[in-house]
Amino acid sequence: MNERVWAAHADAWQAMGRIRVADGGGAALLPGCAVMASGLPYPQWNNGDVTDPALFDLDQVRAWYAPRGVPWGVRVPAGTPWPYGRWLFRKRCMALAVPAYERPVAMPPGLVVTPARPDEAELFATVDAEAFGDPVEQNLAWVRPQLGADGFRSVLARLDGEPVGVATGIRTSGSGGESVGVFGVGVLPRARRRGIGAALTADILAWGFGGGATLAHLNPETEEAARLYTRLGFAEVAGLDIYVGLDG
Repeated sequence: MNERVWAAHADAWQAMGRIRVADGGGAALLPGCAVMASGLPYPQWNNGDVTDPALFDLDQVRAWYAPRGVPWGVRVPAGTPWPYGRWLFRKRCMALAVPAYERPVAMPPGLVVTPARPDEAELFATVDAEAFGDPVEQNLAWVRPQLGADGFRSVLARLDGEPVGVATGIRTSGSGGESVGVFGVGVLPRARRRGIGAALTADILAWGFGGGATLAHLNPETEEAARLYTRLGFAEVAGLDIYVGLDG
């Protein structure tokens, strides 16, 4: 399971790079590493997933990123001996396979979850920024290309008509098989602990599994989030070690 989750994670980030080619992003499969770039000057959005440490060629990865002029790092299967760059942190991974998905989620009263339209990019980015404590303009540049993109589902949650949450799903069929990644599940502070995060996640799962995915994967950032996903049937798998400072 670990290897498939890591591969599906890399597939999703490749998809993120491909929809951003017009903005200076891109994606490529290099020896031992699946690289992507967003074109944005933030390291969290320009990364390579190491698929085979024995084949990894740092010079080739540097050469791919050099003309893009963005900060970048790599993700390495947790615990793998790694001689390049500086370890930053371990990214947690959780997964849910179709046979285990037997937990329907009740929609909280007054909550409606709908796909975000391209003309709602600023609204989506504003809710996302408030939920995660990020700058709106930074988030807007990130989310705009994914609204309406093939293989992506970005949704807005409205409680009694007021926007209160966001989430994004990415459906892929690469080396990780038919999979759906769940990303950016965020709820405004005033609307938390009402089941909105679970409802957003359930929407993405229904879309992904309904479209043929047999595996869902995500990366909890807090213990509270991990508990929510555990209630939905997700189980912890081996994570990814994040390394930066490889660019020179």
